[in-house]
Amino acid sequence: MSYRQSTVVTVKLRQTPNKDGWYLYIEAYPYFKPGEVTPSRYIHMCGRVIHTPIFDHNRPTRGRHDGTASYKVKRDINGVIQCRAEIDTQSCIYAARVAADMQKEFDMKPLFNSDDAKALAQAERDKADFIEYFNRIRVERHKNDSESIKINWKRVGELLPIFSKGKPIIMSTINAKLMENVKKFMLTAPQGGTKKGTLSRNTASTYFAIFKAGVHQAFIDEYLTVDIAAKIKGITEQESRREHLTLEELNPLVQTPCDSPILKRAALFSALTGLRHCDIQKLSWSEVVRVGDSWRLDFTQKKTGGVEYMPISNQAYALCGDRTDDDRLVFDGLQDPSWISVPLKRWIEAAGITKHITFHCFRHTYATLQLFKGTDIFTVSKMLGHTNVRTTQIYAKVVDESKLRASGAIELDMGDI
Repeated sequence: MSYRQSTVVTVKLRQTPNKDGWYLYIEAYPYFKPGEVTPSRYIHMCGRVIHTPIFDHNRPTRGRHDGTASYKVKRDINGVIQCRAEIDTQSCIYAARVAADMQKEFDMKPLFNSDDAKALAQAERDKADFIEYFNRIRVERHKNDSESIKINWKRVGELLPIFSKGKPIIMSTINAKLMENVKKFMLTAPQGGTKKGTLSRNTASTYFAIFKAGVHQAFIDEYLTVDIAAKIKGITEQESRREHLTLEELNPLVQTPCDSPILKRAALFSALTGLRHCDIQKLSWSEVVRVGDSWRLDFTQKKTGGVEYMPISNQAYALCGDRTDDDRLVFDGLQDPSWISVPLKRWIEAAGITKHITFHCFRHTYATLQLFKGTDIFTVSKMLGHTNVRTTQIYAKVVDESKLRASGAIELDMGDI
């Protein structure tokens, strides 16, 4: 009686066409297709590219087709490819886990049918720790998001062990009751860093939505057999006040010197265009396009990823300064929000303004003044890059309140009329 050679599953590398990285792929050999006796290779691409694998120069291979030397990649004791960058390491760990699951399926084939193998694989996924999974996808899938999004995901990853009291959250234990308990926890969860007290309701709403997104992704990745997240309502946000500047406050601000000229130009540019700080900070001259006698911004929103075509006024263009090379930043040198709060505060106070104004308030100013001047809400919504006009309606309420106050500003002495 002859026996088939056992299938071995291995994570391997294949250099990208431009040779600046390596594809992670899984090879299974020998692989026997149903009904065939001749072995072949089964290749599964992991959908990951790494850039910092560590090669063992003491273990050369047969060399590349072009004659250059090549070496075997270093692996740890568990066979995981070693890398210098943490994000590449996480990708290799992911590939190793996929390979391990695949190896188990091949090992079980002589003993079980395909349905049994699937059930066994699901049983293994049921034992996985959701917190570990959540932090892994946070690193893998949100590396290109804005800093605010990455910070929010990181904070949720820090809060989950507090909720679970340091214990894993096993995938099989995730149900409606657990998710409702996480919702209650978020409403009383502590703030991070040096801040005291509990989360605001709106922050709790954001964090719980991120938790739900993680649970939904676990369903997509087949760790969960039911999309539980779709059945759980989020935390309703409280309507917050959007602080803004009036024209009477904005004009004196224009005339007031600022410690940081680049900050002043960027803030006023936001008031004239409604752009967020993150979009102004990365705006390049190639995205400022002349159309006839006017100017337009052709850019991609960092927060939403939406492609925007926004006409801007001549005043807004003048705030951009002298035009340079297309690949240069328009507001080169504009610092992150955490670094501009102090000079911004001094500038606001020097103009005699007592409101608490952050950089984002200039975006609120743009929206509020546009509506106050009669621009319809749908146009303002598009100019702000909102995906839903309901997001813009908060500004309309501010305008309505201003109009209501204005209606009672003139009072006559009616006497006995």
